[in-house]
Amino acid sequence: MSNAISPNKLRKAPIASACFMGLGQVLFLKQYLRGFILMAVEVVLILAHSSIFKGLTGLLTLGDPHPELPVKMRDHSIFMMINGLIIVIILAIFITIYIANIVSAKRDAEKIIKNGRFPTLKETRSDLSENSFAVSGISPAIILVAFFTVIPLLFSALVAFTNYSSPDHIPPNNLVDWVGLENFKTMFVRGYGGAWAGSFVRVAVWTVVWAVFSTFSCFFAGFFFAVVLQDRRIVLPKLYRTVFILPYAIPQMLSLFVWANLLNGTFGPINRTLMYFGVITKAIPWLSDPLMAKVSLILVNIWIGFPYSMILITSSMTAISKSLYEASTIDGANKWQQFKSITFPLVMYQLKPILIMQFAGNINNFGAVFFLTGGGPALQDTIATQAGSTDILISWIYKLTMYTPNMYNLASVLSILVFIILVPFALYNFIRTKSFKESEI
Repeated sequence: MSNAISPNKLRKAPIASACFMGLGQVLFLKQYLRGFILMAVEVVLILAHSSIFKGLTGLLTLGDPHPELPVKMRDHSIFMMINGLIIVIILAIFITIYIANIVSAKRDAEKIIKNGRFPTLKETRSDLSENSFAVSGISPAIILVAFFTVIPLLFSALVAFTNYSSPDHIPPNNLVDWVGLENFKTMFVRGYGGAWAGSFVRVAVWTVVWAVFSTFSCFFAGFFFAVVLQDRRIVLPKLYRTVFILPYAIPQMLSLFVWANLLNGTFGPINRTLMYFGVITKAIPWLSDPLMAKVSLILVNIWIGFPYSMILITSSMTAISKSLYEASTIDGANKWQQFKSITFPLVMYQLKPILIMQFAGNINNFGAVFFLTGGGPALQDTIATQAGSTDILISWIYKLTMYTPNMYNLASVLSILVFIILVPFALYNFIRTKSFKESEI
């Protein structure tokens, strides 16, 4: 009697699960453990409804002014925003589980009707191990990503739609308010926010120029030395490779501090040496002139970055079959023709994705800019916007958040822009991977 199958009754399982999570599993499918766990999840959510409502309200309002209260007891807009985002993520997870609970009840009911009986305990265990293992294994990772990656990203993006800045909108002394697209207009519309739009265009253009030059100069300098050191006429090539790798082995920050002192316009050893030997009559403003500072930045970056490219290209070149070169020599090809038709195409085929990601990385190459020039020298609009002549977007973001006055809202606008720029590069490299193309590892 207990194992009798009633198709009409079983078809009510997804309806019951839609009414209350887990109810269909308990009443119709005899999945008592799963059903009671799902029911417990919904009960907990119902009991916490007041906290959920408060969190969502706080996210929408960002608090109410209470000047009569001590500062520590007033609403903190940023904490309320974070709490609201946590509630949103929890609700999103709950909705996902709720939908899965209905789909699962429908699928299990159809399977029972098809088989004409309820599954045995052994069959249930086998089904869980085969069909639920992947979900069970990846769920903790998804939850952690939701809380430690998605929430910070959403928070950073939402700040761009507020007036979170000093000195007038720093909680808990003052509330933060939603301002819509005002920050985007300030940053992107010329004449709307004073000097901000002009500074943005200047920094954005220099960021692209910097990323292009720093990427390709390091890559092709590394390519040059990799090819030269492969020549059999070079004596002790391993020694040269070791010497060339040293700049990459030394911590970048330390190297940049040393270069900043070497290039000092007044006391730097480079200027003093050139003047001593009569090469120049007055000091070269390596870091104090906007144009020279950019040139110096690119040249120093080549010194630091080309060893990495040299190592990659050397490794790639060793994988090229020597028979290709032997065959081309027999056909009468010279060294340049071998390089143009064999070495360069094969190396680029292997390293193009890495070169693209290096370009994306240089857009965010904070250390090279900040530790050598500090974003300087200053320009007319630097006092108002904090953007120096060699600042790239990421170093400008740092200044807006760490220097006074703190402009977190405008820094968030720039962060969104950087994110939008970098996503295509990451997606391009991802879709080229074998695991993506074959949908498996």
